[in-house]
Amino acid sequence: MLTSFHKMHGLGNDFVILDERAGHLPLTPVRIAALAHRRRGIGCDQLVTLRPACAEGADVFVRFFNPDGSEAGACGNASRCVADLIWRETGNRTPVLQTRAGRLPASIAEDGLVTVDMGQPRTDWQQVPLAEAMETLSLPLAGHPAALSMGNPHATFFVDDFSMLSQGSALEHDPLFPDRANIGFAVIQGPSRMRLKVHERGAGVTEACGSGACAAVVNAVRRGLVERVCEVELDGGLLRIEWAANNHVLMTGSATTAFEGTVDLAAYPS
Repeated sequence: MLTSFHKMHGLGNDFVILDERAGHLPLTPVRIAALAHRRRGIGCDQLVTLRPACAEGADVFVRFFNPDGSEAGACGNASRCVADLIWRETGNRTPVLQTRAGRLPASIAEDGLVTVDMGQPRTDWQQVPLAEAMETLSLPLAGHPAALSMGNPHATFFVDDFSMLSQGSALEHDPLFPDRANIGFAVIQGPSRMRLKVHERGAGVTEACGSGACAAVVNAVRRGLVERVCEVELDGGLLRIEWAANNHVLMTGSATTAFEGTVDLAAYPS
C-alpha cells in the first residue's frame, strides 16, 4: 500500500507526516515504531497523522506518536511543521490545529517563522499527572525539578551543566510519573535566555523539544529565574517562548521540509 509522506523538522526535531484526511491508514503501534526506526524505516523522532477536523473552526486534526509507537498528546515542533504544511497547501497563515490536548491556533509570519499558541500550562499534580498529591514546583527527587503539563507531562531540572542528561531514561520511568514524563535540563544564562536539553518520553534526547521549551520557561518563571519572554537555545537552534498575560504559552520558531516521498506500509510489520 503506497502512501505519500512529508519528512519535516523543527530545529532538527524530525517528523514523518502521513495524511489520513482521505481515509484511515493501517497504522498500529508496531508499524509506527517500524516506520520511525532510523535504519530500517524512514526514521523520525515522532510520526504525525493528519485527519479531518471535527472541532468547529479547526483546519485539521493532528495526532502525534512517539518512536516506540505510543501516542503523545501534543508536540510543539511538530505543530509548527503541520501549521507550515497547511499554510503551503491552502494559503491560510492562521491555521488552527485540533489535537487531543486541545485546539492550537498558529500563525505564519512573513519571514516564515511559525508561532503556535500551546495553550495554558497545567500545574496541578493531577494534571501533570503525578502519582500522588504534592507541590509541583519542587518534586521530591534529587535535583528537585518542577513539573507541569503542556498537553504532555514535563519535569524540568535547573542545573549548572548537563551531567545529569544520562539519567533521563531512568527519570522518565520514575514511579512518580504514572504516564512517564519528558525530562528537561535547563541552564539559566540570564533573565531572558536559557540553554535546554530534553530527554523526550519514548524518544530519548532530541535536538529540540517545543513543548519542553514551553515547560522550561513556565517553570523558570514560576521559580523567579527568568522573565515571561525568553529565548531557549536547544541543540537544533533557538525558540522564542512567551508566557502571555492571558496564561497561554506562545512558541515561535522555524519549520522545515526535508523531503517528500512514498512508502509501502504493507512492507512494515503490523
